[in-house]
Amino acid sequence: MSKLFNNEKKIVLNSRLTNHKEGDFLLFENGYIKVRQLQPEDKHLLVKWLSNPSVLEFYEGRDNSFDLEKVNKKFYHRENGIVRCVIEYEGVSIGYIQIYQVNETTSSIDNYDEEETTFGMNQFIGETEYWNRGIGTLLVKSMLEYLIEKKQATRVIMDSQTTNLRAISCYEKCGFKKIRLLPNHEFHEGKYRDCWLIEYKKSSL
Repeated sequence: MSKLFNNEKKIVLNSRLTNHKEGDFLLFENGYIKVRQLQPEDKHLLVKWLSNPSVLEFYEGRDNSFDLEKVNKKFYHRENGIVRCVIEYEGVSIGYIQIYQVNETTSSIDNYDEEETTFGMNQFIGETEYWNRGIGTLLVKSMLEYLIEKKQATRVIMDSQTTNLRAISCYEKCGFKKIRLLPNHEFHEGKYRDCWLIEYKKSSL
């Protein structure tokens, strides 16, 4: 999927990353940012975000707007190994992030060593007034720390469209590196788009 991030201004943290127990709705909090599991009452937020052309330009496509039925089908009642979450900033729900262990069910990327623990992640910030405030960088770094410390991830991967330069710049600031080009990897706004497979390795810490 395409991703959208805000990465210009530095955020000053006021607390360390705090992990929570398995089963808690809250995955972690880090300063002003929290990531919690998606709840039924969040479906109207997803409809709002995924019917905004500014967001859809980078995530799902402007020709692929979501209504309530579509949100229910894509984000709810699916047991496919994907953990779906909402991003909160200063108590306001501002976006969506999902994480998953890479395997034949969750990902088309299939050349990773099964003896390693590889996770994938996708995300977007749906409240456009929170763009360009450094929140994307804070989010990605915090999620990397969570996946490595809590899920024992040795690698984290994403696939970003080659034209999404702002997102790629954000990820590279967080320690991701381009691994290889994925030609015609993602269907977006009427055509197949090339993506970069990018990777963060635990040794990058």
